[in-house]
Amino acid sequence: MNKIRCAIYTRKSSDEGLDQDFNSLDAQREACSAYIASQKHEGWVLLDGRYDDGGLSGGTMNRPALQRLLQDVDDGLVDQIVVYKIDRLTRSLTDFAKLVDRLDRRDASFVSVTQSFNTATSMGRLTLNVLLSFAQFEREVTAERIRDKIAASKKKGMWMGGLVPLGYRARGRTLEIEAEEAKTITKLFALYLELGTVAAVKDRADQLKLTTRKRTTKSGKAFGGKPFDVSHLHAILTNPIYCGKIRHKKHIHDGLHPAIVDPATWETVQQLMASKAPYERSKGTRATAPSPLLGKLFDEAGRKMVPSHANKQGKRYRYYVSADLIKPASMGSDPRSGTAKKSDGWRLPAADLETRLSAAIRQHLTATGAVGLLGNEDVDIARIHQVDEKLVELRKTPDVAVFKLLKRCTLRPGQIALEVDGDALSARFEIPKAEFDPEALETTLAFTRRKRGVEAKLIIGSSKDRSNPSTGSTTATDKTLIKNIRSANRWYRAVQDGKSFTEIANTEGTSPNTVQRVIPLAFLAPDIVRDIFQGKQPVSLTSDWLLRQTLPGGFDDQRDLIHTLR
Repeated sequence: MNKIRCAIYTRKSSDEGLDQDFNSLDAQREACSAYIASQKHEGWVLLDGRYDDGGLSGGTMNRPALQRLLQDVDDGLVDQIVVYKIDRLTRSLTDFAKLVDRLDRRDASFVSVTQSFNTATSMGRLTLNVLLSFAQFEREVTAERIRDKIAASKKKGMWMGGLVPLGYRARGRTLEIEAEEAKTITKLFALYLELGTVAAVKDRADQLKLTTRKRTTKSGKAFGGKPFDVSHLHAILTNPIYCGKIRHKKHIHDGLHPAIVDPATWETVQQLMASKAPYERSKGTRATAPSPLLGKLFDEAGRKMVPSHANKQGKRYRYYVSADLIKPASMGSDPRSGTAKKSDGWRLPAADLETRLSAAIRQHLTATGAVGLLGNEDVDIARIHQVDEKLVELRKTPDVAVFKLLKRCTLRPGQIALEVDGDALSARFEIPKAEFDPEALETTLAFTRRKRGVEAKLIIGSSKDRSNPSTGSTTATDKTLIKNIRSANRWYRAVQDGKSFTEIANTEGTSPNTVQRVIPLAFLAPDIVRDIFQGKQPVSLTSDWLLRQTLPGGFDDQRDLIHTLR
């Protein structure tokens, strides 16, 4: 009789109760052990090793014990996996299909002690797929219920977790005042009423050595304890939590927590800020940071675009200009004649460009959303809520603070490539940089360039035809899109070779969610791919746009979809 080596796998989604002497993992293992013992006449033998994942979701394959078990299967050490229920292995239909293929390649199998069916038959596989579909549906419904519960709880004024605001400490579903920090909050509101601008408040706060709260993450990394920046002060002064309210998206509800600032003072500050907002955007921002894009703006040749200005009838006009137009002798001179060559560089009105780019950065981050930025569908709901709140604050953040989140902006004919600074985003959102999806920090936008003499104006996102000479834009290859198509084909070949999304992600230094989002690009029609590599695709056909679409399987349907962009 052949010996069948059996390994028991157990999992629990939350870590609640795991410290008990006999917990859910022990109960699962006991049931599986009894089942294996009942099959002793078939040659089943229980292996000594334990494979327990406590406090980990079934929506991801990135679980230490599961990965160790699958490696043992690959090494030929395990013949059969025994689980209490199928959803202990995975709740994802996609992950399960890959799991079955991986087991089949090693002539291994699995058994559920509470669900009896034979996966060797088509009916058995259908039954299994139906069960997993319901497991995945249950996971999605649970997430919706959590979001609904947060909304309902906030409507009642409850504190639902996330980053605890300066001046408070969390206690259950409400907040308590932290006396020392509350003095800082009270002082900041008083300073604004006295000085009238956020920039002036920052200067005085620095003089008084007022700082943000010191925090330490679970990994031991320290945050905070630094001087306030303008955006942080703006967020504090506009946060209704300090007058006893709770904000949920666009709605504000009465909170259960005590107020630090009386409602009348808070309302007065809001009215002052609203009345001075146009002035601070047009005057204060430029006075403190006259060229916020300095060092971050580049043309298609990789040259920095530098600030310039002109005075006409006593009025000062600011521009961002390609370096060739400023220093033609050193940057674009003709060595044979000793005279400067005229460059076809850029000359863009600074105020208009700054307004449009700040709006584009806000739009990209808010459209990507918390789940997209974090790049992990199983991230803690409190973390998603924390990012959502920061994104809401970003809409009211001054442009100069938004540009601190920008690492690089590259202008190409017909395209603008934006790269968000992960370190700056980490500091502003107070979340470790490693939690952000790197792919979500980059985007490419289309634009129309309208020329007037040597000056040009950008209309971001409005260009429909890259070959239209009246727009001043020409064909340009999208390096980000081409890179993603190449990655998709490489990753798809890896899947065919039997690798999981998690294995691919670990090899490529990315996240499994990114691999899952990008792989569909491997199934684009050949002529669409050819146009992309030749730079002949519609200007709006960007990597960002494609990754947000559900691509049809048929090539003709793909062509029809992309034709709507022309």
